[in-house]
Amino acid sequence: MGNYSKHTDEELALLLKQAGPEIFKEIYDRYWDRLLNAAYKRVRNTETCEEIVQDVFTKLWTNRASLVFTTGLGNYLYTAVRYNVIDHYRKHAVRESFISSEHAHIKLDNSTEEYVFLNDLKKHIDMMIAKLPDKCRSVYQLSRIEFKTNKEIATELNISEKTVEGHLTKALHSLRTTIADLMPILLFFLK
Repeated sequence: MGNYSKHTDEELALLLKQAGPEIFKEIYDRYWDRLLNAAYKRVRNTETCEEIVQDVFTKLWTNRASLVFTTGLGNYLYTAVRYNVIDHYRKHAVRESFISSEHAHIKLDNSTEEYVFLNDLKKHIDMMIAKLPDKCRSVYQLSRIEFKTNKEIATELNISEKTVEGHLTKALHSLRTTIADLMPILLFFLK
């Protein structure tokens, strides 16, 4: 096991593709604190920042053979953190939007007609979800109802993240297609 602390980032990036974990450990040790600080400046939550940076390093290790560092290793890592922070805020915004829409539904006029319509719509959507294949339905529920990340879902169901994405895409496509058929009815009741 060699000492790689004197190697440049360019050398480490080249060695990472061929060498073992000792190169990765050097990159990890060299950049962990810096990336954590960069994430913390934007997120201000240590636990979330650690997850963001850990995800960057996980992807670095997993994809090391195919990565191309056009702007250098450091720039690649900082950019990856920035994109993960953006993704974190995007997911947070979706959750907040969902919560807000739930509160908006509570404030709706409680007329019998609207109540019956919304209840029927919910039953119809629940039936569509129930008709999804088992894995597809499980992935959809974990993602959209329990707000779990693709990584958490993959771990829980013991499948790859790509498989999670595939199931989620299939479920959303199926639901959108069915809901599109209901659009004229929705527009009628929303007037």
